Amino acid sequence: MAVSVSSTEAQEGRGRATSSFWALTLGSIGVVFGDIGTSPLYAFREAVGGAAHGQPVTRIMVLGVLSLILWALFTVVTAKYVLLLLRADNNGEGGTLSLMALGQRAIGRRSWPLLALGVVGASMFIGDSMITPAISVLSAVEGLKLATPHLEHYVVPLTILILVVLFSVQRTGTARVASAFGPVMVLWFASLATMGLAHIMDEPSVLAAINPYYALQFLLTHGTVGLVTLGAVFLAVTGGEALYADLGHFGRKPIQSGWLFFVLPSLLLSDPAAIENSFYRMVPEVLLLPLVGLATAATVIASQAVITGAYSLISQAVQLGLLPRFEVRYTSETHAGQIYLPRVNRLLLIGVLLLVLLFRTSSGLASAYGIAVSTTMVADGIMGFIVIWKLWNWRVASAAALILPFVIVDMTFFSANLLKLFEGAWVPLLFGVVMATMIWTWRRGAAILIAKTRRIEVPLRDLIHSLEKRPPHIVKGTAVFLTSDPSFVPTALLHNLKHNKVLHEHNVILTIETAPTPRVDISERVNMEKVSDKFTAVRLRFGYMESPNVPKALAVARKLGWQFDIMSTSFFVSRRSLKPSAQSGMPQWQDHLFIAMSRSANDATDYFQIPTGRVVEVGTQVTI
Repeated sequence: MAVSVSSTEAQEGRGRATSSFWALTLGSIGVVFGDIGTSPLYAFREAVGGAAHGQPVTRIMVLGVLSLILWALFTVVTAKYVLLLLRADNNGEGGTLSLMALGQRAIGRRSWPLLALGVVGASMFIGDSMITPAISVLSAVEGLKLATPHLEHYVVPLTILILVVLFSVQRTGTARVASAFGPVMVLWFASLATMGLAHIMDEPSVLAAINPYYALQFLLTHGTVGLVTLGAVFLAVTGGEALYADLGHFGRKPIQSGWLFFVLPSLLLSDPAAIENSFYRMVPEVLLLPLVGLATAATVIASQAVITGAYSLISQAVQLGLLPRFEVRYTSETHAGQIYLPRVNRLLLIGVLLLVLLFRTSSGLASAYGIAVSTTMVADGIMGFIVIWKLWNWRVASAAALILPFVIVDMTFFSANLLKLFEGAWVPLLFGVVMATMIWTWRRGAAILIAKTRRIEVPLRDLIHSLEKRPPHIVKGTAVFLTSDPSFVPTALLHNLKHNKVLHEHNVILTIETAPTPRVDISERVNMEKVSDKFTAVRLRFGYMESPNVPKALAVARKLGWQFDIMSTSFFVSRRSLKPSAQSGMPQWQDHLFIAMSRSANDATDYFQIPTGRVVEVGTQVTI
């Protein structure tokens, strides 16, 4: 009987695992591949337009462009991201900043070149999160011009309306619509495959494009035009970096299965048959409007994926100390990765609308699109080499032999997109410079601020020794003082002793650390050290993908012997008022930028989810 029960339980376990696998695979098709799945709307059209360069389009030209697109999908997306980098996960999490954290861990110290690569890659990904909604929705709505030419003047207003609605519903969270993502995108990819297969049957010779000879011949015989065309071909693989960033949401196996067995075949079959808006020319006129509707739904989903990716990236950047605190709202009780950042959402919407109004067509935006993604891919490739060499313990020659071809391909695409610098590629580059400047200013300003406060701080043990000699008035209760360095006296504690002349019966010096891993096991959350009869040092550790919740973490401390009632505990927080200094170590403009960023940071009590009724703020003025 026992054997029978265990066999049944094993079968049920396997059934649940299989069901979960297919659910995750369907979800990955709906979210992960939304960006790359909408590239047929504009990639082939832009590539052939660049190849023709005003000349008549020939069969060899079309085969060359198609061959370039196919082999770009094979090398950049399939080989580099799906088969290689998806294995470089940081406790199940992926993305540029996770790759940077892995590299830092592998080296064993903070590396400025690695940090710079991570910052550049992350900045460009955020730029991508503004360009993707703009170009995707624009390209879908442009199908109206084919259905009814006089609707051309409504393309931009309708695009703006869709984008405003899209960003307005972000506060409700993706959980409510996530279940619809998979089926919609399955229908989308099935439509791509069906339309492509029908046209391939009309012209079977197009299958010759799978031969890389046509791609190489095109590049070797077209010179600079070939490089320009390569920049447009790159549009077919945008979304590969988002695929890696969504690793933590769905897992490696579901993403790999969804890509290899469904998405990639569908994209390979989606053979464009005409040059002018080739995608919409593939269907009969009676199906044009339904296809425009389906394409618009697909692009909204693609936009949703990259928007939520930006939320996750900004949240990671805050936890890693690269940006000031932002308000983070969790929109799902079961999925920790589903978050909403109100301020980031507003900034993204403003950026997207400005791009739509500035470029007005998907063709105009195409020039700005490639440079952002190709820069992120180059950064991923270089950091991937560090991880393979140092963390996977490969020989340097073997690691270079594996990753160098991908880096060369990415650099080639980057160079090709750089040719469009004055056609729109300056937009993401400018944004990347602005983001990098903000991150650099924040880190440098924070370092200067810490150095200045260190000069006036008192070692904690010296204060305890002094209080034992001349004890102040003791009041009942527990006081928790937040600080970044537990070896020194928190500013709020010094001011409490100076102005109120009292010391609580129990005092906790609380430090909150961000681990270089996405999440921290609950057993490693709390570390307690008894400093004296009245002082205890408590360190809370959170992963950079976690939301620091101090009350919940302190509840864990009860199991370690600290008995406390949070409603009789006071949290003392120091609020700094920053003033610029003539000799701060930074230019004056950078001083003002750092101060502005500090003022815009989310309140510490909200960020750490401390009950506001238990917080005492102590103000101090600091010149930087």
